Amino acid sequence: MFLPIVLCVAGLALILLGANYLTDGAVAIAKKLNVSEMVIGLTIVAIGTSMPEFVVSVISAASGQYDISVGNVVGSNIFNVFVILGVVALIRPVPLTPNNIKRDLPLCLLSSIVLWAACSTNLLDGTTVNTVSRSNGVIMLCLFVAFMYIMLRSSRSDIGSEEETTDKKPTPIWLALIMLIGGFAGLIYGGEIFINNIVVIAQKMNISERVISITIVAAGTSLPELATSVVAMLKGRNSIALGNVVGSNISNIFLVIGASATIHPLTLSGIGQLDLMMVLLAPIALFVAAWTLGRNHINRVEGALFLACYIGYMVWLLMK
Repeated sequence: MFLPIVLCVAGLALILLGANYLTDGAVAIAKKLNVSEMVIGLTIVAIGTSMPEFVVSVISAASGQYDISVGNVVGSNIFNVFVILGVVALIRPVPLTPNNIKRDLPLCLLSSIVLWAACSTNLLDGTTVNTVSRSNGVIMLCLFVAFMYIMLRSSRSDIGSEEETTDKKPTPIWLALIMLIGGFAGLIYGGEIFINNIVVIAQKMNISERVISITIVAAGTSLPELATSVVAMLKGRNSIALGNVVGSNISNIFLVIGASATIHPLTLSGIGQLDLMMVLLAPIALFVAAWTLGRNHINRVEGALFLACYIGYMVWLLMK
């Protein structure tokens, strides 16, 4: 038990180090290319931090573990909003720009609706078993391409609304690329070390495989998003912190589930309607936060409510 614990700590350290370099590299590249930090967060950073989910889900789909493939994304998307943004908002209120409210959050809600529809075939067409078909997977991949196109088309529209910060010395583009790639490598490799060893610890504690896959694996593959968003917020890069979460949720559904279902149709048995409803609730909660207590911010009270919502869901899941 001692060695897995040490390796878990080492994995976390590598994740935090990777998040630090990834954030700095992404900001430097955004400035060099005159692209908004929000779009960088929604695309490059979000896709990079979604690679653990991609690897886990694709491998699970190829090996016939379909519930793990979908459950990993479902759990990660719930974790991303209710835990990551909850923690970030407790550190510092998260501002929401008009483009976030009019463009990014609707796209996040759309992706959640697509996931629900793809995973609810027994309700929509009367089939006995829920299956994400190969054709649905192809449609999701096409929607991912459309999402990237929209982001690239609007790549400069966010710049005027972002926070102004001045760096002491501009980072050379070659160094920024090294920081970005190195940060991704640290996040993915550190996440792999952490996940493998936390699963060993959970198994030694006799925790069931179902609970491990939906909770520990999902939270573990979201560690890159958590580390990146927290580090970005501490550095004053609010756009990257929010864009990373929203973009990761969209990428998890359109890219990760799309690729997994294209490889092999995903037959589901353990993913229920409440799990899918929680994924739908996440972007809805962001809309509510934008128009209530903090108005155009996710404030500390709302951050605490997000965390309480996730804790309630975990209690239900463990008692089920």
